[in-house]
Amino acid sequence: MIRTAHATREGTALDNADAAKVYVLADGTVGAAVIDGIGHGPHTSRTAPLLAEVAARISARRGPLAGLLGAAELVADEGADGEEANGVGVALILRPEGRPARAAWVGDCRAYGWDGQHLTLYTTDQTMGQWARLHGDVPIEIAAHHDSWVRVSLADATVATVREVGIPDGLLLLTSDGIHDQITPDALTALVREHATDPQVLASALVAAAQPDDDGYRDDATAVVISVHQP
Repeated sequence: MIRTAHATREGTALDNADAAKVYVLADGTVGAAVIDGIGHGPHTSRTAPLLAEVAARISARRGPLAGLLGAAELVADEGADGEEANGVGVALILRPEGRPARAAWVGDCRAYGWDGQHLTLYTTDQTMGQWARLHGDVPIEIAAHHDSWVRVSLADATVATVREVGIPDGLLLLTSDGIHDQITPDALTALVREHATDPQVLASALVAAAQPDDDGYRDDATAVVISVHQP
């Protein structure tokens, strides 16, 4: 049995530039996506749900790599006014026979898995900060300063730059950075442990837990939760 849920919460900067979508095919295959629009404003907030819809539907049919690349085609051109929206995202497919799920991502949206005891991060943020941590002897504060510098976005995504991973766990989480950047790993794990049996309660708790930073800024927060029960 597969149960799904999603939740989103607007941040402190204009309207919500995040979006989430879960789509289920006739055979029970689940496609899901979280999109985090880059920047804020009416144009981005209108486009993000469209990107999530396309990514989720194509992921269910063709897999998450195709799902993200399909969504990317909608924003690959800057448009006549040069102001086409852009974003980052994570998508997955889960077939009715169950695990493993397969996820793909661009930028700094994330996919986690919970095995009943441990919360595992299966994705690696495509940011300059994370690149510095992996490839250079860089002070922690310098790397953190560059975490908002996304190295790959949907508008320039290719087969070579969209990353993929298999997730064998029975509880799957997709999150925008408004959750994982504004909740400590320990707090995130505690929320999953507490609410693992109820996907909707968990999704709502995740977006509610994000708190403003020292400057009073709180990002848009969005989560998809998918639970797989195999007798």
